[in-house]
Amino acid sequence: MADKSTQLVLTALSRALAEPDGAPLYSGKGLPGLFASTPLGRQAAQRCKDEGYLHTLRTEVQGKTALEFCTLTEKGRAYLLTELNPRHVLEDLLRALEARHAQASELVHLARQMQHTLDGLKTTTETVLQQLPPVHASSIATTANPSRNGHPDWKAQVLSFLNRWHAASPSEDCPLPELYRQLLLHTPELTIGQFHDGLRELNAGGQICLHPWTGPLYLLPEPPFALLVGHEIAYYANRRF
Repeated sequence: MADKSTQLVLTALSRALAEPDGAPLYSGKGLPGLFASTPLGRQAAQRCKDEGYLHTLRTEVQGKTALEFCTLTEKGRAYLLTELNPRHVLEDLLRALEARHAQASELVHLARQMQHTLDGLKTTTETVLQQLPPVHASSIATTANPSRNGHPDWKAQVLSFLNRWHAASPSEDCPLPELYRQLLLHTPELTIGQFHDGLRELNAGGQICLHPWTGPLYLLPEPPFALLVGHEIAYYANRRF
């Protein structure tokens, strides 16, 4: 048992070494962590904290779960290098570096793809406006002015739908594509750009929580609905209670 616990500790410390910004102490839904949330994993995690190998950076609340993010301490790094061959540790770091480089490339590709989509929509919109009679164009401009985010009631629909979603699935966050499609039933003129702007406002106002996509970006379904918030790509939403 002790040998297995030590192996869990060394594996976790190796992962923490490759995550200088901190990693979740325990694995969660679609979110890899340093330890599995099992009795043996929790015992090994507590050992690392008691020995001073890991330091808690912050705690993030996702839904009803509080995630503890930890980073490797100097003592933890020294212990890791004492117990493992430094060459193996270096190889792990190189693999992590290659993985982060691939993720960064995917982010750049996704950003360019989204920009290309926005440019195409803008060009199409301008073409249609040019073909409308002047009275129609002025009417559209007049009706568009009262609300920058489209129909003023759609954000209330966001809160209403997320309340129903939470009641039906308390432990699951709502994917943004599903939320958008529900809103179109009430506000068919709502654009994705308006949808994103409104979600940012609701998130900043503390009415909803936006949660990130934690898997590989190439597996992200329906990328146009993903929302960049800070340094994360948000893909899920839930009510903030």
